[in-house]
Amino acid sequence: MQVVFDDPRLKPIRDQVEAGQRLSFEDGVALYRTPDILALGYLANLVRERLHGSKTYFNVNRHINPTDVCVASCRLCAFGKRVRDPKAYTMSLEEVWQRAGEGWSEAVTEFHIVGGLHPELTLDWFCEMLRGLKQRFPGVHLKAFTMVEIAYLARRSKISIRETLERMRDAGMDSLPGGGAEIFNERVRRIICDHKIDGNEWLETARIAHQLGLRSNCTMLYGHLENEEDRTDHLVRLRALQDETQGFVTYIPLAFHPDNTPLQHIPRTTGFSDIKNIAVARLMLDNIPHIKAYWVMMTPRMAQIALKFGADDLDGTIVEERIYHDAGATTSQGMRRSELLQLIRKAGREPVERDTLYRPVQRTESTFTVLV
Repeated sequence: MQVVFDDPRLKPIRDQVEAGQRLSFEDGVALYRTPDILALGYLANLVRERLHGSKTYFNVNRHINPTDVCVASCRLCAFGKRVRDPKAYTMSLEEVWQRAGEGWSEAVTEFHIVGGLHPELTLDWFCEMLRGLKQRFPGVHLKAFTMVEIAYLARRSKISIRETLERMRDAGMDSLPGGGAEIFNERVRRIICDHKIDGNEWLETARIAHQLGLRSNCTMLYGHLENEEDRTDHLVRLRALQDETQGFVTYIPLAFHPDNTPLQHIPRTTGFSDIKNIAVARLMLDNIPHIKAYWVMMTPRMAQIALKFGADDLDGTIVEERIYHDAGATTSQGMRRSELLQLIRKAGREPVERDTLYRPVQRTESTFTVLV
């Protein structure tokens, strides 16, 4: 297919992409700055189909947020609440275990567990939560805790990040979801999330997790105060760590939702910028196998378009999502497996159900088998 490139900056990048060569920081900035979204999509889809053909992955998962109490006061967040806030909640262990299994007829393969930085819940409490989930749902993969949560629990417990991760791994944690990275640039980070660990600490926590055999996802929050150089720097630093550890499974670009946050004066991201962030990620992150179009954040319709702009994964059924909905998301909080299948097929792609580590799942009406 002959594609016309309107932006001359993209022509040398096209040659590199077609040759399978790594793009530079300067190339990344040029990709973010180009208005030629169709050419950008063409290049990203070229890489996507080189890696995955028409396959599009999804899983049957459930989100669990044990608490929204948080000691941090990040300006980007509408989820976290102070411990004395009458709207705050903290589940008991029994409530977490009950919530994990209630109200959903399809057998999940993954629990996605993140929450606030609670000033009273201990590392022992979270390890007991993990052990309880493993005992009750032995076949379910526990993808739990951001690098920020791990570092916070290590500090509170006065032990190293390595020991914290080892204890959680031994209690049943199988992988990490990769949130909390936000943007690594310290200028921006001081404004939007100065209560969190810095970018280098996030990367070091991920490095240690990968060294211990734990896989993780990775993320970037965009659409707030960052610029094109900040985004590109973030991707290059993720790529460098992946060169070292090969521990990242999936990258998820996350659009900032400003509603109900101290930054609510910032306009929401556009569909144009959402698609561009998917495409640039696919082109820059040549060593991270999967790029996710998170349908809760993007809306199902935009996620379908993203499948032609570099994305090969839509996330999963989710069941109940709190963090983005507290920030004003209007999408459904969950989607049935049949709806995800239809969404992917109508986008002209081939749906493949997976587990957390992208092993195919073969499902009958009442059971599922992970193909290893």
